Amino acid sequence: MKFTASVVTKSILALGIAASVVACNQDKPADKPAASSTPAASTAGKPEIVFFNQDSVVSQYNYIKDMDKRLEAKGKAAQSDVGSRQQAIQREVAEYQKNAPTMSADQRQQTEQRLQRKGQEFQQYQQNAAAAVQNDQMNEQTKLYDKLTDFTKNYAKEHGYKLILTFKKGDPTVMYGDPSLDITADVVKGLNDAYAKDKK
Repeated sequence: MKFTASVVTKSILALGIAASVVACNQDKPADKPAASSTPAASTAGKPEIVFFNQDSVVSQYNYIKDMDKRLEAKGKAAQSDVGSRQQAIQREVAEYQKNAPTMSADQRQQTEQRLQRKGQEFQQYQQNAAAAVQNDQMNEQTKLYDKLTDFTKNYAKEHGYKLILTFKKGDPTVMYGDPSLDITADVVKGLNDAYAKDKK
C-alpha cells in the first residue's frame, strides 16, 4: 500500500486552474463605460489575456509543498501502522505453524478460525486506512482548488485581465505566448505572499 500526493496535486491544480479561467470574469459589472479608468477596463497597450506556467506553480507554491509534506506524513504513518499489524499476524501464523504438530485437532481448528478472522479484520483495516488517506487527499485537493480559483479570480480583477491561460509540459493550452504576457513569477509570488499571511 503506497500513498503518494504529487500526481494528485498536479491533477487538482490543473482542474483548479481550468475552473478559475472560467471564474475570473464572472462578477464583473457590465455597465462600466469603455473609457473607464478602473483596472477592469482595457488601457492602451495593456493585454487582457495572459498566461502562466503551471509546472512552475506546482514546484514553487509553498502551500503545495506543505500540503505534499502533510499528505506524505499521513501516508507513511498509515503505511507503518498497516505494516506493523501485518507483521503481528504473520508472527502468529508462524507460531501456529510451528506448534501445529503438537496441537490437538480441536486446538488447530480453533486457532485456524481465529487466524482467519484476524486476516479478514486486517484486510478491512487496510482498506479503511487507504480510504482515510484518500479522504485526506480529497480534502486537501478541495482546499487547494478553492485557493487557486479565488486567487486567480481576484488577480484577474485586480490587473484587468479578461482571460488567464495556463500551460504545462506535455499538455500545453498555450503553444506560444509573447514573454511580456507571462505572469508566472507574479502569480507564484502572489500565491506565496497570500499563503504566508494565512500561516500567521
